[in-house]
Amino acid sequence: MIKDWVRGQVSESVPTALLLTLSGGFQDAYTYYFRDKVFANAQTGNIVILGYHVMEGDWNTAFRYLLPVLAFVAGIYVSEIIREIFKEYKLLHWRQVVVLFEIFLLFLVGFFPHSMDTAANVTISFVCAMQVETFRKIKGNAYASTMCIGNLRSATEMLFHYRHTKNRDSLEKSIRYYVIIIFFAIGAAAGCYLTPFFAEKTIWFSCGLLIAAFLIMFIEEKGEAA
Repeated sequence: MIKDWVRGQVSESVPTALLLTLSGGFQDAYTYYFRDKVFANAQTGNIVILGYHVMEGDWNTAFRYLLPVLAFVAGIYVSEIIREIFKEYKLLHWRQVVVLFEIFLLFLVGFFPHSMDTAANVTISFVCAMQVETFRKIKGNAYASTMCIGNLRSATEMLFHYRHTKNRDSLEKSIRYYVIIIFFAIGAAAGCYLTPFFAEKTIWFSCGLLIAAFLIMFIEEKGEAA
């Protein structure tokens, strides 16, 4: 069973995806509940709130929601730069380099006081973008580790296909997506629970999850595709 979970490209394995998803949910809860009600991952929500404050003429608040969106764009771009630079690197896979960068930035955020909430939100949005751009598949199927809407659509679509075709593969995919969603919720709940105890340093738990994902990727098989 465990062999089946990790065979093939380990960056696309179920354990890696679950760790990344826990971290993604954790980050979103941390920024929303501790860092001034801004979403780290859900840029759609930030854009909606941005539009509202623009219509209200509240430019300062609108700018606060614009910055994470711009940081998300930058994170996507930088992750592609890292891929180009490190795709032939032998010591580490380029995805591991991205994870190391994520860990470093989130560790720094743990030192940011409330007076630096905007900087914290921008940094975490940047990290989330890098993660969602770098880790796009679980066992060959598209998924997102930092948001749920696409996973929910795919899970329900596969459930529909199973109901009408009785194809076991569709059922397995559907369950896999629903498990990812549950783990995102668990990560978010953990972030909410731990924040009152650890304040700004709560984000270091997310670092721990990413360290575990980084280490798992060392067992990837020879000849893994880029």
